[in-house]
Amino acid sequence: MTDPARIVVVSGLSGAGKNSIMRSLEDIGFEAVDNAPLKLLDSLIHTDHRTAIGIDVRTRDFNAAELIETLARLRAEGVRLDLIFATAESDVLQRRYTETRRRHPLAPHGTIAEGVETERALTIALMSAADWLIDTSDLPLPKLREMIGARYSGAEDGLAVTLVSFAFPSGTPRDADLMFDARFLRNPHYIADLRALTGLDPAVRTYIEMDADYLGFFRRLADLVDFLLPRFQRESKTYVTIAVG
Repeated sequence: MTDPARIVVVSGLSGAGKNSIMRSLEDIGFEAVDNAPLKLLDSLIHTDHRTAIGIDVRTRDFNAAELIETLARLRAEGVRLDLIFATAESDVLQRRYTETRRRHPLAPHGTIAEGVETERALTIALMSAADWLIDTSDLPLPKLREMIGARYSGAEDGLAVTLVSFAFPSGTPRDADLMFDARFLRNPHYIADLRALTGLDPAVRTYIEMDADYLGFFRRLADLVDFLLPRFQRESKTYVTIAVG
């Protein structure tokens, strides 16, 4: 399997999901730049960082043929890049605009249908040149995120798991995705020699492990976390905070 592209140019029809693709790439570590003028494309692409660049008809000086030519030249220079184009059926796009009560950018005073067809005509060459054409007509957002993650997550990416401990009297962590109440276990706070220590100290660990309920609790907790983490990844979560108090 070849390495995923370090530069991803994202375009598409308005309302087809370009912004969702950009956010998904940003969530897996890409730097995101949206609607920068085409003349800045070269400077954005020559970077050491993985970068997602959003370009559509609202981009200053937008020209599909010129963009295709520029991308071809950059590839010839050895730049590893992909062009993603998001599309959807016209009736789906019209319904999305109607539901959000937004005006189409190419039809501020006309109908949504006119704007959709005008944009489709302006971008047809770009759609044909795309490395990856994504039709979002019947595509749920979680599935779109999963597809983007599967294609562009590098080995260094994945699910970042943070484990925190806390005391209930001080309040529960606001950012916890999973929270477990372990107050039924032996509490070293009430042992004078252990009170000033932390869970990183062997004496505290040994004291808690001597609790008859500890092993069963730990095994069940570990099994639950092992079950949940892959499913969080499948929903394109990029971080999980587990709190035990």
